[in-house]
Amino acid sequence: MMAYVDENGNITSTPPDPTRKKTTIKTEDIVIGSSNFGSVNQGSGAVRTGKVTFFNTSKGFGFIKDSSNGESIFVHSNGLMSPIKENDTVSFETERGFKGLNAIKVKVVK
Repeated sequence: MMAYVDENGNITSTPPDPTRKKTTIKTEDIVIGSSNFGSVNQGSGAVRTGKVTFFNTSKGFGFIKDSSNGESIFVHSNGLMSPIKENDTVSFETERGFKGLNAIKVKVVK
């Protein structure tokens, strides 16, 4: 017996139809391990503002709450342009990391 896998990943005994048009998927459109699908459309490079809710200076990381949508975004000391502390209002851009969005080019807004 032969087994085939259809376009939905189901095992079937029916061979694929060679006349059927194949769908092409770009590898850069595939997102693995991220639950922040809403921020993908905003794109990186857009300057956003938010408030630092937590920042551990000894470990060099924290979180910023985006003022437009309330989303919590991870920030690392490598992405800072000026020193920050809790309750600072900051401007930043985002980039997609392995586990979601990361804040980069973070600077304090006065």
